[in-house]
Amino acid sequence: MPPGGGNHPGGRSGGRRPLIALPQRYAASTSALRYEAVVTARALAEAVFRAGGEPFMMLPGPPGEAAARLARCDGLLLPGGGDVAPWRYEDVGGGGEVHDAVYDVDDAQDGFDLALAECALARGLPLLAVCRGLQVVNVALGGSLRQDMGGPESQHRHVVHPVRVTSGSVVARALGAEKVEASCFHHQCVEALGRGLVATGWAADGTVEALELPDRVGWFASVQWHPEDTAGSDRAQQGLFGALVRAARREERGRSGV
Repeated sequence: MPPGGGNHPGGRSGGRRPLIALPQRYAASTSALRYEAVVTARALAEAVFRAGGEPFMMLPGPPGEAAARLARCDGLLLPGGGDVAPWRYEDVGGGGEVHDAVYDVDDAQDGFDLALAECALARGLPLLAVCRGLQVVNVALGGSLRQDMGGPESQHRHVVHPVRVTSGSVVARALGAEKVEASCFHHQCVEALGRGLVATGWAADGTVEALELPDRVGWFASVQWHPEDTAGSDRAQQGLFGALVRAARREERGRSGV
């Protein structure tokens, strides 16, 4: 399905597409550019656009400016990326160590993503967190991560596997299913849950694959897998982006008094 096609109310009616903040990722290089770059996964942006949203590629900046910059947006999508610095969720200087498998840590990226998560959670802004995004939300709420799941035989890299989701949960309603095939790429996972978070999805090995906040005002879902990988052909995975955009549309209408 092309990114401009499909069932997207913003494009069909000619009305304003709700603005979905999508923080970019720093990249040392890209094939099309001569210098360092800030990038967004095309599949993520297309999934938001296909759902009727307008992806707002947000340059990472000072954490203190996150709230003001996010104020113009109707929703937030926290994407995947490199590992969150272990010092942000455990005392690696007080006896703990950084695992050799930890990679692509960027302190500026961490600070900005965590600030966005905290702002969105406090404001009740519609929020979908994907892979690293789920881990960022968990850390923002005081939770911790397992730095490495146990090597190649245990990690979920380049893996498509079944995920079981709690009936009636936000994620299950968005997917329209209680069991899906999920495309995963991660070697870390949730260890201790952050404040208020409840696990609502699991892989067969017990790894937490979805987290929700039952008492939160405002739509929120987080998944450890990458729904954008198959959203173009899988209605269930696209459903997560559709649910985010529908919630963002309600947010936009509420702010405009429509």
